Amino acid sequence: MNLLQIYEPGETPLPHENSAAVGIDLGTTNSVVAIASGANAEVVHNIHGHALVPSVVYYPPQGEPEIGYPAKKRHDAGEKGTVASVKRLMGRGIDDIATVLGNLPYDVVQGTGGMVRLKLGDRQISPVEVSAEILKYLKLSAEKALGKEVNQAVITVPAYFDDAARTATKDAARLAGLEVLRLINEPTAAALAYGLDKGVEGIYAIFDLGGGTFDISLLKLEKGLFQVLSTAGDTMLGGDDFDQVIAAWVFTEAGLAKAPMSPGEVAELVAHATKAKHELSTQESAAINYKGTSITLERTVFNELILPYVGRAISVCEQALVDAKLSITDVHGVVMVGGSTRVPLVRDLVQEFFGKKPLTDVNPDEVVAIGAALQAQGLTEGSDNLLLDVLPLSLGLEIMGGIAEKVIYRNTPIPVSESQEFTTYQDGQTGLKIHVVQGEREMVDDNRSLSRFELTGIPALPAGIARVKVTFTVDADGLLTVTAEEKHTGVKQVVDIQPTYGLAPEEIEKMLLSSMENARADITLRLLVEARVEAGRLIEELESVMKQDETLLLEGEKPRFERQMNVVRNAISGEDRDYIDVETQELGRISQAFAERRMDSAITLALKGTHIDKATSGQAS
Repeated sequence: MNLLQIYEPGETPLPHENSAAVGIDLGTTNSVVAIASGANAEVVHNIHGHALVPSVVYYPPQGEPEIGYPAKKRHDAGEKGTVASVKRLMGRGIDDIATVLGNLPYDVVQGTGGMVRLKLGDRQISPVEVSAEILKYLKLSAEKALGKEVNQAVITVPAYFDDAARTATKDAARLAGLEVLRLINEPTAAALAYGLDKGVEGIYAIFDLGGGTFDISLLKLEKGLFQVLSTAGDTMLGGDDFDQVIAAWVFTEAGLAKAPMSPGEVAELVAHATKAKHELSTQESAAINYKGTSITLERTVFNELILPYVGRAISVCEQALVDAKLSITDVHGVVMVGGSTRVPLVRDLVQEFFGKKPLTDVNPDEVVAIGAALQAQGLTEGSDNLLLDVLPLSLGLEIMGGIAEKVIYRNTPIPVSESQEFTTYQDGQTGLKIHVVQGEREMVDDNRSLSRFELTGIPALPAGIARVKVTFTVDADGLLTVTAEEKHTGVKQVVDIQPTYGLAPEEIEKMLLSSMENARADITLRLLVEARVEAGRLIEELESVMKQDETLLLEGEKPRFERQMNVVRNAISGEDRDYIDVETQELGRISQAFAERRMDSAITLALKGTHIDKATSGQAS
């Protein structure tokens, strides 16, 4: 099948009889669309024979946007109204991207709902809308190549994209008129393109360094099964950083700091830096001519400039091995993905770290799109590979005392569904507040809040009697749904977790690091809080039932209970968990007979349809 077809923006696609599915690599610097036919997959080329479509969009004062090379030319010339590297802003809020605001050739403002918007003249455009324009272009290119409509796609995302960034990607596809068959992690797509599903077995590292993001995934391949053992990454590390550091070097060496530069001049300088970076992949030096100044950048100097960034990538590789409980000798091969892996220093340090020459025989710019196309073919033709990606961060919910109870742990293979049962804290409680969190720490305040909702309609029973089953389901795209169901009545609520913006990569790294550094202190604090919560719950419950069912108290029980409750209160005010546990257990022991008498009476009333207390809402327990 010849996929070298002519397509220009605005041209009407050819008539079609049916629809097709494609694979799309929606990249930071460039994007690619590929089509699978039979056992092969090929990328779609434009009129100039290019497979890569620059991920750049130009918004003129009037008229339709320009996408790809025409927009890139305007961007490189510093023309206003162009947007590049928007992938770094997907699913992000103002606080997430504060570190890069100064390097953007446009203003960024907080939009409604939390996601940033780009201020381009009188317009405010969201990253989702910009990405949708790129996807529309790729969709029309594929339709022209095939001569039929394309309305389904497998779209690749960095393995470390969080829930918000993945949701934003699916939203962009919907705006472009595409149904997302699956969001597939870029490293897994690369493995498919290399044919690692064709009888190859063992553990492979997929090293994916693109224009704006870096991922490392360790895959175990066994009899056609793709299992991701661990994944790690940095969604703010890539070739764009190499460009910026070269531009900063030129800025200093050429004495450009003497005069302020406009955003357009900065964009033009970065374009020259990018050109030099490409030349240094095959040459020992590159000449940079800018504003009448000629300066030569040697590869040795370039290596020194980018060494800290490449070093960050190697550190992430170390973390992925630790997470998977593997050593370097366990890795059978390393697959290089992404245009930035053409940089010689990157290849050299990867080979030095893993102790083996990396695989580079498939075009690193096209390999991800080809893998996505093969996956799209499998999903539409019934020959889907079994792909088991993993969850990058743990998911759970808040329980009494501000404790984060993990329901699904990080690096769990997805899709996955896990459930836990919870109960009410107060007598007559008819509602249960559900607070969904993401992260590795033991206390809710140290993690990230994803969503809050309330399950109502719980029968008014004594505290601890109701049974609420909370189920976390993460689909193959890595998106979360939470279901809460009260088992006695069948009352249920289902919530699709759709955060308005996502975690910055620094936050992800900080969350993982802090969870390890504070593990012992976190567990100690959690156990102390749990002891206090249990003690407080028992006191509150006993005080309440003594008032309600005073006639059930035997002679001498009330003053005895009150004395022990004061002992427990004093224990709660201290830091000795063992002391709290001992005195709480003593209070439970001496009040057990009364509690049993009261419980029997309460259940009898409930079965007769008599409500115990006025309905109230409370936290999960």
